[in-house]
Amino acid sequence: MNGVPAQRSGPQDAAATRDDLTVVVLSPTDPMSRGQLRRMAELAREEGMRVRWEEARGGLTAQLRTIGGLSGLLRRADRIVIGDPFSRYVQLLLTVARARDLVVVDDGTATMEFVAQLGSGERLVRWHRRGSRVGARDLLFAPFAASARRRLTPSRGRTVEVFSAMPVQAPEAVTVTPNTFGWTRARFGPPRITKGADIVGTSLVETGVVDPDRYQEAVAALARTHGATRYFAHRRESPEKLRTLHLRTGLEIVRPDLPLELIARRGPVGRTILSFPSTVVHTLPPALAGTGVRLLVCDIDPGWLTDKASPRAQGFLADVTGSARTAHGLRMVAA
Repeated sequence: MNGVPAQRSGPQDAAATRDDLTVVVLSPTDPMSRGQLRRMAELAREEGMRVRWEEARGGLTAQLRTIGGLSGLLRRADRIVIGDPFSRYVQLLLTVARARDLVVVDDGTATMEFVAQLGSGERLVRWHRRGSRVGARDLLFAPFAASARRRLTPSRGRTVEVFSAMPVQAPEAVTVTPNTFGWTRARFGPPRITKGADIVGTSLVETGVVDPDRYQEAVAALARTHGATRYFAHRRESPEKLRTLHLRTGLEIVRPDLPLELIARRGPVGRTILSFPSTVVHTLPPALAGTGVRLLVCDIDPGWLTDKASPRAQGFLADVTGSARTAHGLRMVAA
């Protein structure tokens, strides 16, 4: 939603776009994600959009009800905008769609992997699961995943666009539109800048990529070295991990009710922000452009990875930080 309003060409065009636009939220079960989506839904309504909230993950009955309720809407739509092409739910709904225009709007690091897999013809698999054993559920869902992948591939009579702040090298037939966060800057801020430093949390522990003890050691080292006082938690970080982190480091744990780009623009925010390889190393620079806030990146040491980490993990995370250094001139720091 961050970038959509920024593409308006005038008030009349914006009104026409709003009248034809329905935002469908496939509500997750995680409380923090639900809370952020509720707040984003409020912002969408303030922008004049219709929002349809679907309790889609309450078992088979809820899934069938959601799919049945959305089928007509999906079949009639000329353009469909999706937020997560790796979501099995989204892939299942795409098999119903007949739209000629598909747009993927995602500022996550997974967008880089999605575009790469689309170009190489691979099956769509989240980067931290690359190399993992294919399970029974994967095999059962394979026909739907293959169908969704075909629909996400440009063809005669169907266009595919990727709208993202992430650096992507898309196949020739895929249109890439950069998200410059124009709406975010116009809607929020400029923020009040504090003298201290803030640390941005990551869910790399929760996804099984990074060892929890090594992660907490790194956060503690960054806090000591840079005088950080606050830790902005990722929405998927566990309460137990955050409690331990607070006791170990003394950092104030902040659980944002909006995506960090909006929180940072609203302020207050530290003059220095420290982050591990994640989405924010590409989204915060344009969101905070002109504010004087400095973003530093701490790369993931190979020794922090767990035995369960995908063979692709280290290279992928290095690509995220390397591309941020190239695109935004970010400086690397060690924990």
